[in-house]
Amino acid sequence: MKALFDFDFRKFVTPSIIKIVYILIMVLLAVSYLAIVIGSFRANVGLGFLVLIVLGPLFCLIYLVLARAGLESLIAQIRTAENTAELVRLAGGTPPSDQGSFQINPVTPAGPTNPAQQPQPSTDPNAGNGRPGPENPYKQ
Repeated sequence: MKALFDFDFRKFVTPSIIKIVYILIMVLLAVSYLAIVIGSFRANVGLGFLVLIVLGPLFCLIYLVLARAGLESLIAQIRTAENTAELVRLAGGTPPSDQGSFQINPVTPAGPTNPAQQPQPSTDPNAGNGRPGPENPYKQ
């Protein structure tokens, strides 16, 4: 519950409530299935049996698969963000979630300010390692 009021968005709340969302989707899908079956039986008995046996379960199955895929995709994105933040933290950096929210003036990377001080890249593909470098497909 504390994560809901984290205005810096340092903790993801979605992984803790995703099970509840999936259960709610299943319950709403079952209720809508029953309502559609009852409505189709009121309109026509043949249509009612068609919806009860073929169309309703097919619709429910397809919708449930799409909802599950969407929720799994969301969880995968969140886990990727968490793992990336952990890798940055292990490498000695500061993850974006720990820098504070809505930075107006981001910190510029430290380095030489004079272009003459910057190391010049070698044009020799064999420089440094004794092996030929990969062929550049964009070189003309």
